[in-house]
Amino acid sequence: MKIHVEFDLTPDEFRRAMGLPDVSELHETLIASVIEKINSAEDGYDAFMLLKPFLSTSMQTMESVQKGFLDAMFNMTSASSDK
Repeated sequence: MKIHVEFDLTPDEFRRAMGLPDVSELHETLIASVIEKINSAEDGYDAFMLLKPFLSTSMQTMESVQKGFLDAMFNMTSASSDK
C-alpha cells in the first residue's frame, strides 16, 4: 500500500511549519556588506577570496561523493562475482 501526500507551500510557509528561524534580515545584511566592499574596492579585497571556502569544501564534497560511488560499484561487482 502506498500513500502519497502533497503539500502546496511557499518556502516561507515551509520554513515556519518546520520551526526554522527567519534569517532573511541576516542575509540582506551580509549581502549589503559584500556589495559595499565590492563597490568601495578596499585595498587587498579580492572577490574570489569570498568564495574560496565554499569552493574548496565543494570540491572535497564532490570527491567524497565520487569515492562513495566507486566504492559502491566495486562492492557490487565483487559481490556478484562471489556468487
